[in-house]
Amino acid sequence: MSAALASGPMAGDSAVALDGVARRFVTPAGDVLSALEDFDLSIAPGEFCAIVGPTGCGKSTTLGLIAGLARPQAGSVRVFGAPVSGVDRRVGFVFQQDAVFPWRDVLANVSAGPRFRGVGRSRAEEEARDWIDRVHLRGFEKSLPHQLSGGMRKRVALAQTFINKPEILLMDEPFSALDVQTRELMQEELLQLWSANRAAVLFVTHDLDEAILLADRVAVLTSRPARVKSVHAIDLPRPRAIATLRYDPRFIEIARLIAEDLRAEVLKARAAH
Repeated sequence: MSAALASGPMAGDSAVALDGVARRFVTPAGDVLSALEDFDLSIAPGEFCAIVGPTGCGKSTTLGLIAGLARPQAGSVRVFGAPVSGVDRRVGFVFQQDAVFPWRDVLANVSAGPRFRGVGRSRAEEEARDWIDRVHLRGFEKSLPHQLSGGMRKRVALAQTFINKPEILLMDEPFSALDVQTRELMQEELLQLWSANRAAVLFVTHDLDEAILLADRVAVLTSRPARVKSVHAIDLPRPRAIATLRYDPRFIEIARLIAEDLRAEVLKARAAH
């Protein structure tokens, strides 16, 4: 494991801490499939951490454990020092697929979180209009999701999540289905929202450039069963110019280093299949 991991946040100071975690599944054939083994990772409050690894290595499984959607067979998963025992209101989740309500317009979608938490309609809609402005969707309050582009639906999903003021934000390849130009815009949007909110972010992606552009640290996972192979500090200054940063010599140097780490695990995963 890299020196960057040793200098990372200690578990006692962490927003999220996974220690010695194992997660296993039973296949339809009755075999035991091990997704995670001896998995250790901690995220500091306000830190943006990205996870990369081979396809099917357990990245989404990791987010599910933190979100309280599943429990580990071994080890511990903690949020702000307390064991995860179920869904925590301090944790927001942005999925790869749009998680908007298709029968509700933009205003109703964004105001849904506060309404579910007991906030009155008038106040919830006032807060929602503020977030709709922040993600540049003013004028689309009455539009239904099917009337929006993919990028616009992602903006709705971000507003829908950030309005709940999450202290931890889990993101599972949220921009993977978008075209390159829209993806860049959404990355910039996310960094602006995060810089104002400062939630601890765990961002799963298959795009190494995206991980480096966004994160403070990038964790590389091994092929299944997943462990944290290395964690790389991204010492690029903020705020970051998404459109031009990938041409910076330091960016290229970091990308080459992490790509070597990642390629070895991808080749192992391919050989195993």
